[in-house]
This record gives sequence, structure tokens and C-alpha cells, in this order.
Amino acid sequence: MELDFKQLAQVIKSIAEEKNLPEDSVKEVVEQALAAAYRKDFGDREQEIRTEMNLNTGTIDIYISKDVVEEVGDERFEISLEDAKKKKKDAKIDDVIEILEKPETFGRVAAQTAKQVILQRLREAEREIIMNEYQDKIGTVINGVVSRVEGRLIRFELGKAQAIMPASEQIQNERYHPGQRLKVFLKDVERGFRGPQLVVSRGNTEFMEWLFRAEVPEMESDAVTIKAISREAGVRSKIAVASTVPGVDPVGTFVGGHGTRVNAVMSEIGDQEKIDIVVWDEDSKQFIENALSPTKVTAVELDEANKKAVIKVPEDQLSIAIGKNGQNVRLASKLTGYELDIVSEEGGDKTKPEPETKEPQVSTSKPLGGQKLKKKEQLESSLLEAIEEHGDEGGEEKPAEETSDKKED
Repeated sequence: MELDFKQLAQVIKSIAEEKNLPEDSVKEVVEQALAAAYRKDFGDREQEIRTEMNLNTGTIDIYISKDVVEEVGDERFEISLEDAKKKKKDAKIDDVIEILEKPETFGRVAAQTAKQVILQRLREAEREIIMNEYQDKIGTVINGVVSRVEGRLIRFELGKAQAIMPASEQIQNERYHPGQRLKVFLKDVERGFRGPQLVVSRGNTEFMEWLFRAEVPEMESDAVTIKAISREAGVRSKIAVASTVPGVDPVGTFVGGHGTRVNAVMSEIGDQEKIDIVVWDEDSKQFIENALSPTKVTAVELDEANKKAVIKVPEDQLSIAIGKNGQNVRLASKLTGYELDIVSEEGGDKTKPEPETKEPQVSTSKPLGGQKLKKKEQLESSLLEAIEEHGDEGGEEKPAEETSDKKED
């Protein structure tokens, strides 16, 4: 098998077109491969060899670098001054000149070597181009198609490139299947042993911010901004928003008329993830109160030095403030940057989330008659009073039982 240079020139043009690579890049790769092949068959691996290929004529020029010396010790690397002047009239000792060789073809071994090197270098060139193309897209949301599900690792097709989404970047309980089209956040492009590796996410806070940016045009003019996001993907998120324009309600702007904007975001991430949108405030105490919504906070005691805060709430608001498995207070803590401790306003012990605590249904009505039940035998009469006052039979029964149990305990 000999290497046909004219055919190789046509192949270079075809590869460049097929792979969507610059023709010069492919040509450079092939020239490097031919230099490696020539060294293997006709020269020495330590020789400095350069090749030039004419794609129009299909001819190859081989240039071998040699040192000009008075007495030649190794003809592979050195040339005498007398011979050097035949190639270059002004040559002198210690110069480096290039000796031109014009091979008509390569042997079988050289041809195989060239083919292997060409394929390897083309893959490297293609990966490098992909790397450069997607490097500029880091931090943006792009469309992808699920190509394969490998246990907890999801592989995506992103046009020319492939990406992975580790379990840590996925939305909890979200199901994936090949062919599924999804928006993903390009988190990073890593250089790996096998080339660049794109890492995408649907579970990070930046993905949430980009989804809102697509739905809230006022963010482009900075009329409203997202100040902070804390997220447990697939479960619940809290977003602190602010307005720079007097009279503009930031929460209403993000929610949209009849909830259209927030619902559009939830349709992308899944209805199972609840989103709390609260008002950001420069005053840390007020911001903490907002972040703990829908809890009614009585007082906030700040320890600025240690970034801690003790929050006092009515006893019947303890379970709401903590949330299911401590979720509400945990997200509020991430959102505000403070370590939050929830205590009863009556000065009881600090309350920590119970593993099996069920998240209470939040009601906009007042607590049951404003009463704090102290004995179980008062339960029935208190419920009847609450029903008469609110006209909502059974709607508040569960919180009342929880309050009674907590107090008796």
C-alpha cells in the first residue's frame, strides 16, 4: 500500500467539509503526520522535519533541518560548510539550514503510519475546535437531547459535542430517557484524557436564574433583579428579588399575571418543585423575616460577628418555620447567609426539625381563635369554637392537634 499524494489532497478537502473543520487545520494535521511517517521510514525520530503539501497539485516537499559544521560527524543531523553553501550561498558555521527532499510516494509502513497519525490528529483537532466553540457558552442554557442513560449518569448530545450530567447536577426524581429534549445549563468544559468533556446541569441555581431571565424581560433592563437563590432541586427553592424602580413590585413581576411566569419556569423544572419568591431587603432582620415566609416572625436577634440569628415565633408557627425535615429554615439560612435557630416566643428550647415531621398546610386565616391549647380535653371545645369563628369545618383540625401535642409535650 503506497500513499497517493493526489488522492490524499482530495481526501483532505472532503474531511474538512464533512467534519466542518477549517481546510488549513486539516492540511496542517496531515503535514505533521507525513513528517512523522518520513522520520520512521527514511530518517531518525530525533530529526527535525517539516513538510509542505500543495492541495492543488498534490505534491509534497520535505524539509530536513541540519546544523552547518566544519567536520560532519552524523549526516542525519549535520552538513559541511562546503555542501551547505551549495544550498545557501551565505551559509556559515553554526547555521541551521533546511535540505529539500521531494519524495514521489511513501512506502507501505510510512503510509500506515501516516494514516494512523492523521486519524489521531484529526480527532484531536476536532475536539480542540469543539472545546473552543463551547468555551464561550459556559454559563448559558442550551438545548440538548438525551443520548444515553448510564445508571445515574446521563449523556447528552449538544449538536457537535457530547456532554454528561452527573447525579449531583440532576433534578431529584426527574426521569430521563433517550431522545428526550431538555434545556441544560453548560456548567464547565473540562479537558480529559479522551478530549474535552462538557458538564451540564439542571439542578443548580444558575439554571433557575436563566429560566426566570427568559420569562422576565424586566431583568434585561435591571428594573428587577435576583439577589440570591437557595435550591434543593426537585423539592423547593427560595428566590430573593428586588426592584430598582420605585413602585414596581418585584415579587409580582416574577410571578406574572395569574402566575404565568413562575408557572412557565415550573413547567420546565417540574411541578413537584415549589418556588418561594420573597423580597430582598438591605436590613438583615427584615430579610430573614421575608426569607422565612410564610412564617409569622415575632422577633429576630442577630449575631453579626458569627453570622447567626435567633428567630422567635409563636408556638403554633414552629412547624411552619421549620418546614418538612427542616427544609424551610435550611433554605432560608442558605438564602440569607445566616445560621438560623428557631425558638418559641415563650422562651422554650430551640426547636430542631423532626425527621418525620409533616409539612403543615399554610393558611391565610388567623390561628385557631388566638388560643394556645394546654390540655387534650380542651381539644374538642376549641375545635368547635374555631369552626364557628372561621366557618371552615375540618380545615384547621390538623394544625390544632399538632399545636396541642407540642404544648403538652
